[in-house]
Amino acid sequence: MSNSNPFDAARTQLDEAAAFLGLDPDLAEFLRHPVREFVFTVPVRMDDGRTQVMQGYRIQHNDARGPCIGGFRWHRDESLQGGRALAMGNTWRAALMDLPLGGASGGLISDSKKLSEPEKERAVRGWVRAIAPELGGHRDVVAPDLYTTPQIMAWMMDEFETLTGRAHPAVITGKPLVLGGTQGHTDALARGGVLEVREACKALKLDAAASTYAIQGFGQAGQHTARLHQEILGGGKLIAVADSSGGVVSSDGLDPKLLVDYKRRHGKVTGFPGATPISPEDLLELNVDVLYPAALEGVITSINADQINARIICELATGATTPEADTVLHVKGIYMIPDFLASAGGIMVNYFEQVQGISNYYWTRDEVNRRLDAKISTALQDVHALQQSRNISMRFAALLLAVSRVAEAVRLRGWV
Repeated sequence: MSNSNPFDAARTQLDEAAAFLGLDPDLAEFLRHPVREFVFTVPVRMDDGRTQVMQGYRIQHNDARGPCIGGFRWHRDESLQGGRALAMGNTWRAALMDLPLGGASGGLISDSKKLSEPEKERAVRGWVRAIAPELGGHRDVVAPDLYTTPQIMAWMMDEFETLTGRAHPAVITGKPLVLGGTQGHTDALARGGVLEVREACKALKLDAAASTYAIQGFGQAGQHTARLHQEILGGGKLIAVADSSGGVVSSDGLDPKLLVDYKRRHGKVTGFPGATPISPEDLLELNVDVLYPAALEGVITSINADQINARIICELATGATTPEADTVLHVKGIYMIPDFLASAGGIMVNYFEQVQGISNYYWTRDEVNRRLDAKISTALQDVHALQQSRNISMRFAALLLAVSRVAEAVRLRGWV
């Protein structure tokens, strides 16, 4: 199966799940398409007085279970096909977590890195003006994604509230705390993944506190994972880390706090004292208990899958494992926590922010983390039980649960 078109790949996976579940063909066909798509132009006044016309979009895949939720991405290579795949993925992710939400995605197709701060502000406010009638805490909630910041999300909320003339803190998530953001947002994705690793260790009867782990990708998610693995699992030894500059490895273990400090000071992990170099590719093949791919898509393929030696893979990066590699890993008995389950901590805490915004009552960090733990643990246990009973891969089990829940909501509404 070719992954050149991410939406084609997502629909192929849906077709396989629908066939396994025996869904009515018309219902399966309905799930293959977004319920709504919006494409629009955003004219942006630049600092030099000229106007740059950007293309924006918002895709709502399915809202049978509740309001849509999904990220705002800002990159020159954004595409509608990619947006459709992400919106569909968010539908499955929300259903897998048993949230009363559907999936959406949107963004601006331009290079945000080339814009000044005033230009960025005018651009995101223009995007909100173009799509505002379709947004709302009970309609479509915009979350942060690629190249967004709390400041960008604050501008979005302010523009929406200016247009509507009233407070709507639930319409935008990822906001600064003083503007109705939620505690626990910064490390939610990594925390959710590590909580799932904890549950996987229980299922495999693996001593979590004595586990070894390696992380490929040391951005925000990777850095939080390095710390949280030891905090949540009550121990563990970080063996290796890699980023775009290269990697470092030490059989004696790497101190997560010192490594994060080094990365922030030097912008890379290479050269970390007391460690030896290792390539990001070789890191994937280390003999560790837990492997966290947290960087790029397609790093575990049919070429290197047979050399993977981890007991558990927690796929924090979207699409880190190709479908062909996934089959090899399943045959080898490697416990795979697939991307839309591994990264579900993000959508969970975005949902928490939406709920708090609607109720105008905000939770402590401990309460957020406790609620996240409960939902994540239940989801992993549900997927594991289905995987064991049907002898299928974890990825397919997670997809079956999600698709069946959305299909049931569509059927009960009488849409198909």
